[in-house]
Amino acid sequence: MEKIAADIAIIGAGSGGLSVAAGASQLGLKVVLFEAGEMGGDCLNTGCVPSKALIAAGKQAHAMRNASRFGIADVEPQVDWRAVKAHVRGVIDTIAPIDSQDRFEGFGVRVVRAFARFTGPRTVTGGDVEVTAKRIVLASGGRPFIPPIPGLAETPHLTNETIFAVDPFPRHLIVLGAGPIGIELGQAFRRLGAAVTILEAAEPLARFEPEARAVVLEALAREGVAVRAQTAATAVRQTGDGVAVITSAGDVIEGSHLLVAVGRRANVENIGLEAAGIQVSRNGVVTDDRLRTTNPAVYAVGDVAGREQLTHAAGWHASALVRTLLFRAPTRADSVALPSAVYCEPELAMIGLTEAEARAQHGDKVRCVHWAADENDRAQAERDVEGFVKIVTGPGGRILGATAVGAQAADLLAPIGLAMAQRLTIRALTGPVAPYPTRGELLKRAAGSFYTPTLFSDRTRAVVRFLWSLP
Repeated sequence: MEKIAADIAIIGAGSGGLSVAAGASQLGLKVVLFEAGEMGGDCLNTGCVPSKALIAAGKQAHAMRNASRFGIADVEPQVDWRAVKAHVRGVIDTIAPIDSQDRFEGFGVRVVRAFARFTGPRTVTGGDVEVTAKRIVLASGGRPFIPPIPGLAETPHLTNETIFAVDPFPRHLIVLGAGPIGIELGQAFRRLGAAVTILEAAEPLARFEPEARAVVLEALAREGVAVRAQTAATAVRQTGDGVAVITSAGDVIEGSHLLVAVGRRANVENIGLEAAGIQVSRNGVVTDDRLRTTNPAVYAVGDVAGREQLTHAAGWHASALVRTLLFRAPTRADSVALPSAVYCEPELAMIGLTEAEARAQHGDKVRCVHWAADENDRAQAERDVEGFVKIVTGPGGRILGATAVGAQAADLLAPIGLAMAQRLTIRALTGPVAPYPTRGELLKRAAGSFYTPTLFSDRTRAVVRFLWSLP
């Protein structure tokens, strides 16, 4: 057993673990990183990257079927599933060097390709290496949650970890769960030629503004994606050539493939948390607002930290942790609002509070402003006018949250995130001049409408008449 004394030991080479390793090693600390699977974790290999590559392929197929609005003949695309999978694999391979073992060893990180577990409060063991470290970062990630539906364990099913390699191409894909993963992959497979049925026990995309998710669901319905809300799977069984799902409505849906996309669970099993005195909740490891676990020497980032399970959340956790540990500048994990997005078409994104959440906290002091995409010249030129921007404000015009639905919705929210992080009011969004024509004008027009009642009021008109009358 090789024994190493390190400044920081990290379990997991996903987005959070890699970011901590890169920052700490380049700032001169001795870092040991354990990873038993693929470098880059879920995001690179089975999550964000392959799903967005698949979505891009589906978008091209959809564009071919709907080109006549530009004076170009509609054509039915010939989808080569093997070539699509090769495209997805190619995107992963292109990005992989950024997360590679070679790159991080170049930073001075000792990378141990072995499953690691705690063997003491400050000790981690993996393979034939034992590391005792001043601080340990747990970044073990998460995995798809498989619900205890009768028959599911005995029935072949897919998750985001296996669907990108599925063969043959699904004839009829049944999806359990209408959250971001289910909606994104459901639409992509529909556009590539599969029949798709999505079952949701509650409401689809429930955490988003009702009027925004309605835009998405209407678009999915037009494309032939069957989304059934308030419909749970009560049992599953294998059929001769596929699967059958019995629903809470009493009917049976038969398909060729089943995708389970009902959520994720933190990876906390079999890593010796008890030996390190680390407590676990149903959401993951218990952490305080500085991401410290119940063991003061151990911190958690990313999916395992019991907070938002998003790649950019893991990146932010790593950034906050580097500030806390290396620069002695304690940074709270919740000190900035984190956006979330669904990369379907139309795209859906939000940051901060919804209107209902804001009103629950601030009552009638909440004001909301909107601007519709069909009033944007770029949207009209592109014949893509679905959606809107909505900004939620509180006392004094403070920005509490925002939602965008439509093309480039997630990108539109970047200025909102900046304004919220800097604690600016909605007035800040009225100042910059957006290039014409761009969808960025949507934000400025929405923000400007906040002041319309005051700007064109009788009082303002009286002031203008008085000033105009002066010599």
